[in-house]
Amino acid sequence: MLNLVKELCALSGVASFEESVRDFIQARVAPYADEMRVDTLGNLIVWKRGRKATGKRFVMCAHMDEVGLMVRHITSEGYLKVTTIGGIDTRVLIGKPVKVGPQEVPGVIGLKAYHLVSDEEEKRVPKLEDLYVDIGAGNQKEAEALVSLGDVVVFDSDCVEFGNGMLKAKALDDRVGCAVMMKLLEEELPMDTTFVFTVQEEVGCRGAFGAAFAIHPEIALALEGTTAADLPGCKGAQKVCMVGKGPVIPFMDMGSVGDRELYRLLRDTAEQNGIPWQTKHYLAGATDASSFQRTREGVRTATLSSPVRYLHAPASVVAIQDLENQLKLASLFLGALAERM
Repeated sequence: MLNLVKELCALSGVASFEESVRDFIQARVAPYADEMRVDTLGNLIVWKRGRKATGKRFVMCAHMDEVGLMVRHITSEGYLKVTTIGGIDTRVLIGKPVKVGPQEVPGVIGLKAYHLVSDEEEKRVPKLEDLYVDIGAGNQKEAEALVSLGDVVVFDSDCVEFGNGMLKAKALDDRVGCAVMMKLLEEELPMDTTFVFTVQEEVGCRGAFGAAFAIHPEIALALEGTTAADLPGCKGAQKVCMVGKGPVIPFMDMGSVGDRELYRLLRDTAEQNGIPWQTKHYLAGATDASSFQRTREGVRTATLSSPVRYLHAPASVVAIQDLENQLKLASLFLGALAERM
């Protein structure tokens, strides 16, 4: 599981540019799939036969895309002005190394030198238009020989184990969910299951909506990486959830309310098998569960996440044990659900 997460996080897959991630997943799961296709938007949809054909359509989903930037202008001096793809706090961007475009041109995100900042500027958070990407070009012509308008900019961040069982990497949201589904596909499944590796979740859960409408499932489980804020200065509910305390089973977020029976089944399965679990104490954001829940006449949905610090940043942090427990609980939940269907 750990090595697979590392491989996935090393890939570039900004929303709507998920090809390298999809190609990697497709090649790895092909030997285990009974059916596999890529839809119009780029979702990878994999069906695997299980021991039991329930007659009901069950889906697991996780998104392949990550947040990033896109080149919108090249200055006469050869610097790149960018816009965001997905939700990114500009405070985490300054000085970060990046890769630009299909040639993965190295660059760094820059800002006006501190000694030139006015007293008023020092008091505010820099705006995105204040930042630029420096690719070492001497002028606009040199920059245009390396990159083009519309090229994506992805964080250049190593995947590193550190501390007491921790992992640092970009794109943990949601390559952790993709890794769980890939490992499940290697197992003998208790029932027929459709796995959807979605695109464009970070820009509005767009891929999941098309996939949900086409598959028309009755039950869907979204596998995610979710915000943890167990940090100095955060108290009580502000912590949201805590790294190292087990997978997160949220009862709702800003996009969907979990099916009560599925929520209880996840919770009870964890407790009966000695898997630590937690829920979220602060509601923000949404997941692909929202698209599945609201498609056609409605779908029963639930979400299972790994808690991740510094979400949507060049370096996020997760506890390796949480990843293993997310996989274990997802597998056990599948078995428990099969008994009820």
